[in-house]
Amino acid sequence: MNRQLHTALLFAVACNTSSGATTTTFDGATAGAIVAARAAVPADSFTQRIDAARISGDSTAKVWMIMVSDFQCPYCKQWHDESFAALRREYVDNGKVRLAYYNFPLTIHPNAVPAAEAAMCAGAQNKFWPMHDALFASQATWAGLKDPSPVFDSLGTKVGLDAHSFNTCRTTHATLPMIRADQDRAERAGVQSTPTIIIGNKLIAGAQPTDIFRRALDAALAAK
Repeated sequence: MNRQLHTALLFAVACNTSSGATTTTFDGATAGAIVAARAAVPADSFTQRIDAARISGDSTAKVWMIMVSDFQCPYCKQWHDESFAALRREYVDNGKVRLAYYNFPLTIHPNAVPAAEAAMCAGAQNKFWPMHDALFASQATWAGLKDPSPVFDSLGTKVGLDAHSFNTCRTTHATLPMIRADQDRAERAGVQSTPTIIIGNKLIAGAQPTDIFRRALDAALAAK
């Protein structure tokens, strides 16, 4: 596949703010190295709680899959709807792989940061993944709103959050430092678009067919 076709494929399946040409898969920083950089975030109890909430899988698994995503990106929703559940069932739930969600809210999406804050604040109550799913399921409802807060409040109620704590977390922007730290680490690893999935030493950009991610996961597991 030539470089122009690679670029066309990326723009067809990913949200992107860069005008530079990129490829869909390349050898970049390892997922493990990116996870290790979490030490840069202060290890207070609140930070540890929201960090742990967006990680899933057996703590002894040697392979990491990092989802770098933007809740308002339509291609992130596409990846979530088409690939996420199957990959989680086949590789994470059975203990083979550890999964982490990293925030990468793009400036072209005005509600991406508030949505990321809603997910991470839900994580403070150990409800990151239910909120993650709820945000993608309702993306069409809140993405175009001037103020998406009422929708996020409603989603919080549906996933069982304490409303006062959830609202306080969001209005004080308590999780914003971690969201920005996620984005900074992802950018330093070479991420330019969402969704980007990092598996072992492979960075795969865009809502590619699920089998592409299966092959990358199988290769990373075989290398261990």
